[in-house]
Amino acid sequence: MRRWLLPSSAIIIAAALVALLVFGISSQGANSSIDAAVARGRQPVAPDLKTSLPVLDSGRRESLADFHGKVVVMNVFASWCTPCVAEAPVLERTQQQIAPHDATVVGVTYLDNSSDSAQFVHQHHISYPVLRDVSGNFVRAFGTTGVPETFVIGRDGHIVAVRRYQVTSHWLQTTLSPLLGHRV
Repeated sequence: MRRWLLPSSAIIIAAALVALLVFGISSQGANSSIDAAVARGRQPVAPDLKTSLPVLDSGRRESLADFHGKVVVMNVFASWCTPCVAEAPVLERTQQQIAPHDATVVGVTYLDNSSDSAQFVHQHHISYPVLRDVSGNFVRAFGTTGVPETFVIGRDGHIVAVRRYQVTSHWLQTTLSPLLGHRV
């Protein structure tokens, strides 16, 4: 009986590892499919365009569909995220540069409470709209699993660029200039 214990344990552990690998790959479906499509030059439609989210410190609700016809830089962030703090001034400068060209930055909070998010917005002088994803379902539809993540959405609602870590002014300039027809 002991003779079969070790091989049986090894088989069970191997099966568990395979199941874990399959689960890990399948749970990244939206993330990798958006990223892969953009990398191949395809521009997938942004998910959940019509899902309305509460606007931070407001009784209003907005959806990505409300920005149809504009270029949108959607930044997923949280107040406790160090790279988010570092990119906040870059995003605010970008907002000031692109707003006159029918484009906007839209912040979306993720895994953050509203008072901390509001304090973050105030401290960093953020002038662009900030939406609260209370459940996390909205950003998970984009494959988001962490912060910061940034999606550039064209005027037609299609994702044209994805950055799954901190943005830089160079990346934003390179990405937005062709969409806006001028240097950002």
